[in-house]
Amino acid sequence: MYVVKSPLPEADLKTVSEALQGALVDLVDLSLVAKQIHWNIVGPRFRSIHLQLDEVVATARTHSDTVAERAATLGVSPDGRAGTVSATSGIGKVPDGWVKDTDAVGTLVDALGAVITRMRQRVRSTAEPDPVSQDIFIGITADLEKHHWMFQAEHG
Repeated sequence: MYVVKSPLPEADLKTVSEALQGALVDLVDLSLVAKQIHWNIVGPRFRSIHLQLDEVVATARTHSDTVAERAATLGVSPDGRAGTVSATSGIGKVPDGWVKDTDAVGTLVDALGAVITRMRQRVRSTAEPDPVSQDIFIGITADLEKHHWMFQAEHG
């Protein structure tokens, strides 16, 4: 079986692979959280928030694929399995059942905030060992911060 070998030194690869795996898990979970709320939101602002949640899902899914492919490029097997996501995500619990529109917005503000905090740590940790991965994290962070801003404005 062919195994992809990384050009990075072993210590750098360890740092970068941990950052990529953590980002993958957070992005997969963010897409699941946003979709769960998308299906269960109720209230007067249902439609606008419902559509806004789909934008978060699309962003998270696109970036999770980029992150997973970067890991594979470096010879690291990405792990997006449900058990791994559940055990290692930095996002808190999502409410069960129907979610009032104002609570949905608050949940997304919190979830995005948690992922952004961890993503910024990844930006710092990969600066020296792999600027290519760092660049990916910078782009992801910018996109997530835009969603975070929009949901905060919605939360008013």
